[in-house]
Amino acid sequence: MIDIRLLREDPDRIRAAQKHRGESVAVVDALLSADDRWRSTIAAYEHLRAEQKSLGKQIPRAQGEQKQTLLARTKELSAQVKTAEAAQNEADREFRELAMALPNLASPEAPVGGEDDFVVLEEIGTPRDFAAEGFAPRDHLELGTLLGAIDVERGAKVSGARFYVLTGIGAQLELALVAASIAKATEWGFVPMLPPALVKPSAMEGTGFLGQAADDVYHLPKDDLYLVGTSEVALAAYHGDEIFDAETLPLRYAAFSPCFRREAGSYGKDTRGIFRVHWFDKVEMFTYTTVEESDAEHQRLLAYEKEWMTALGLPFRVVDVAAGDLGSSAVRKFDCEAWIPAQGKYRELTSTSNCTQFQSRRLDTRVRRAGRTEHVATLNGTLMASTRTIIALLENHQQPDGSVLVPEMLQPHLGGRTVLEPIT
Repeated sequence: MIDIRLLREDPDRIRAAQKHRGESVAVVDALLSADDRWRSTIAAYEHLRAEQKSLGKQIPRAQGEQKQTLLARTKELSAQVKTAEAAQNEADREFRELAMALPNLASPEAPVGGEDDFVVLEEIGTPRDFAAEGFAPRDHLELGTLLGAIDVERGAKVSGARFYVLTGIGAQLELALVAASIAKATEWGFVPMLPPALVKPSAMEGTGFLGQAADDVYHLPKDDLYLVGTSEVALAAYHGDEIFDAETLPLRYAAFSPCFRREAGSYGKDTRGIFRVHWFDKVEMFTYTTVEESDAEHQRLLAYEKEWMTALGLPFRVVDVAAGDLGSSAVRKFDCEAWIPAQGKYRELTSTSNCTQFQSRRLDTRVRRAGRTEHVATLNGTLMASTRTIIALLENHQQPDGSVLVPEMLQPHLGGRTVLEPIT
């Protein structure tokens, strides 16, 4: 949610941000009109309430006809106050709905355009030349079958399309990735967390996932709970309605959780294997800090992701996501895209977003500084997304016989294994 003062004092800045995202500016004008109506209904209600209170003091002292006149006016006022209160509530509801639909103000530094208009900031590592090595790379599903690591057929039998089962070394590999990523995050100063994967509507709305991404979330109507698509939701709501002391910030968490996504709109995309699935596990970094420090923290989260990708021995590139492709809560987002040999292209593996005060305004998370409170900035960053990381590891570290070399960082978490051997 944006700052109402900004809407009133500098609506052109919000219009410019909407244009930068490639979205309509009409919502800004609608918001301004709704704000005017809301403020006028408040004034009307308060005027009537003031008269009502004044009459309440006069009636005990009035006599005869004057008292009857005051009583009659009191009766009229009672009905008018109820009407004015209803009008105020309706205006408040209308304004809130419009305000909640408005995305965060995209950073002017984010590239202009949509999904394909990202800017490559750097490339780290060099994709292998399999032709020079004398063999064609297998894709992750073929490798996973050889290793006894991935079973999509039985996953579909159990749960349907876009589900899978990690078996044997596949299950061990994911657990090793979880252990290694949590160990890394702890080393960097993050507090490990295991939050719920089911959250209230207020948590989903507070983080912005019931707007732009509403079609992609799973809802349990009987319980009115949502399955999270990322532990960012639970971590952002964790300190809702709280006020931090300034010296406690920055506060950093790293959470492991299962993640659930409908993958709405992805029909026919990435149907082979486990690249685009309805469920996967993830380790997510999350930071509470001040707005002034949020850009520096964003770079810090990106540096951690780059360190992690490098430790896994993956060739990757860093991209600055275009404004039109940002999530509703982010002002800027960086993705780390790993090279996927069988696809012959880079694909997103991690991302980090600066959400400034968008989520904290909705969840009312503040910090006390210099005798006043202000909303904090929140940031998130993927450290390890299980299925895509497994894909990148298998395909980039495969050998001609179908075996897969294990990065040094993961070896202690896999009983000292240096190579994963085919079982068939």
